[in-house]
Amino acid sequence: MNVNEKIRAREVRLIDSNGDQLGVKSRNEALDIAGKRNLDLVLVAPNAKPPVCRIMDFGKYRFEQQKKEKEARKKQKVINVKEVRFTPGIGDHDFETKLKNARKFLEKGDKVKAAVRFRGRAITHKELGKEVLDRFAEEVKDLGSVETKPKMEGRNMFMMVAPLNEKK
Repeated sequence: MNVNEKIRAREVRLIDSNGDQLGVKSRNEALDIAGKRNLDLVLVAPNAKPPVCRIMDFGKYRFEQQKKEKEARKKQKVINVKEVRFTPGIGDHDFETKLKNARKFLEKGDKVKAAVRFRGRAITHKELGKEVLDRFAEEVKDLGSVETKPKMEGRNMFMMVAPLNEKK
């Protein structure tokens, strides 16, 4: 953002610190007015004809902007995607173990990507993989909802499950 002497326009539309328009002034005249008030001349709309400048305390303005950005970052939620991999003929105990991990991820608020990896001739029995994913979706429906239905991608079948509501 251009401030004070960095402003190159000959004429500027001037707005004072209260938001009142002071009209079109030469750059030097605008700098003098800002200097008398111990404030900065800040270019706010460089593409306007003539460019619009505002008289304000630029240091205070930048500080306020940084505070707003910091608040916005605090409120931002990072969503991680955790992956749980199955095989078409997975045993009950293995399934329960992976299900327990997936439930833990969903409780933490992370999305879960459930994947069934087909190896060798297992690719000819895609319905087995779909059954595993459907069973998985049924088991976690109290914690999460299916975001994307099971779909094939190469030798893997994927399904995304999102947490129901962000941490109660």
